Amino acid sequence: MKIVVDENIPFAQEILSQHGDVIAVDGRTMQAEQLINVDALLVRSVTKVSPQLLAKANQLKFVGTATIGTEHIDQDYLRQQKIAFASAPGCNAIAVGEYVVTALLAAAEHQQQQLAGKTIAIVGAGNTGSQVAKRAAAIGMQVMLYDPPLAEQGLCEESVSFEQVLQADVISLHVPSTKIGKHPSYHMFNSSVLAKLKPEQVLLNACRGEVIDNQALLKQAEQGKAPLLILDVWEGEPTILRPLVKYAFIATPHIAGYSLEGKMRGTSMVYHAMCQALALKENDLSEHLLPEAEFSKISLNGEVSQPQLTKLTQMVYDIFADDRRFRLHGSTPQGFDQLRKFYPQRREFKVLQVLNQHNQAVLSQLGFNL
Repeated sequence: MKIVVDENIPFAQEILSQHGDVIAVDGRTMQAEQLINVDALLVRSVTKVSPQLLAKANQLKFVGTATIGTEHIDQDYLRQQKIAFASAPGCNAIAVGEYVVTALLAAAEHQQQQLAGKTIAIVGAGNTGSQVAKRAAAIGMQVMLYDPPLAEQGLCEESVSFEQVLQADVISLHVPSTKIGKHPSYHMFNSSVLAKLKPEQVLLNACRGEVIDNQALLKQAEQGKAPLLILDVWEGEPTILRPLVKYAFIATPHIAGYSLEGKMRGTSMVYHAMCQALALKENDLSEHLLPEAEFSKISLNGEVSQPQLTKLTQMVYDIFADDRRFRLHGSTPQGFDQLRKFYPQRREFKVLQVLNQHNQAVLSQLGFNL
C-alpha cells in the first residue's frame, strides 16, 4: 500500500508503516500530484479534501481525518467516488474540557472570584460540550446546555433558550461550523448578540473562530464593552484579526484539543477505520508509543480549595505558556501554523496522581488520577 499522511499526525508513520509505504507531507500545501497511486489519505483540518485535490487520486480507497470536525472534507464527492471516509469524533474532547477548566480557573483568579455557584452556558452539548459540562459541574458551577439540533432529536432534553445563554456568567462555545440548515453556527455571535453581553461575563471560544463575528467583537472590545475573552480559535485562520489578540485575557492558536493523548486517540480511531474499510489486520501500537509522563503524584491535605485546583491544572498544563507563545509568534499566518506544527508535548490531567481523602469525586471528574 501507499499511504499519504499529514506530517503533523502524531505516530502515524509508526502505526501505519506495518501496512505499506507511508509518505508524510505538509497538510496545508498538499497537491493533487502527491496522491497519484495512493491507496489511503490521512489529513487534519488544514487540508481541504476537494475534487481538485483528488483530481489525480487514481486508486484512492480511503480518506480519514484525525479531527472531530469534518467541514474540510467534501463527503458528497467521496461518496460519489466510492471512497470510504472516517473522522475521529470526540478524540480531543477531554483535552478541550481540560483547556476550558484551566482557563476558567485562571480567569477566576484574575477576577478574584469563586466559580462555585456561577452559571455556565455551554453552546453545543456533543462530545466536547459534555466534557466541559462534567468539569464545570465538578467545580460547583451551575451548568446550562444549549443545543437545539440535539434537543430536536430528543438527545438534549435540558436545552435552555438562547436568551438564557446570554445571561450566563460564562458562555463556552463548542459547536461545528455550519452556514446552512435550521440552526447555522456561522456568526451566531454577531454584533447584535454581542451587544447584549456585559464586561463582567466570560466568553470562551474553543470550537471554530467564525462562530463569533471577529470584527464585531473587536469593535465591542475597543469600546470597553466586551466580556472577558478566552479565544483559542479565530476567524480566517491562519490569517487572524491581529488587533483582537490584545483584548483577549487568554489567546491561543487553535490548540485547545492538542493534548498528546487526544492526538493519539485521533490517530488510533482513524487507523481502525482504515483497517476496517480496507480489510487490513488491525495492530494498533498507540498504547506502546505514548512516552512516560514527567509527573508522578502530589498529596493534598484537607478540603481542596479553588486556588489549589488552579495550581493543579496549571501544573499539568501551562496555559499561559501557550498564550505567551501566541502573542509573540502567532499573529502571522506562518507563525500561527508553526505554533501548531511544533506544539510542545502536552499531557492530560490523568498523568498526575493526586492523593486527597476529601475531594476525590471532584478530582476524579476533573480527570486527575487518584
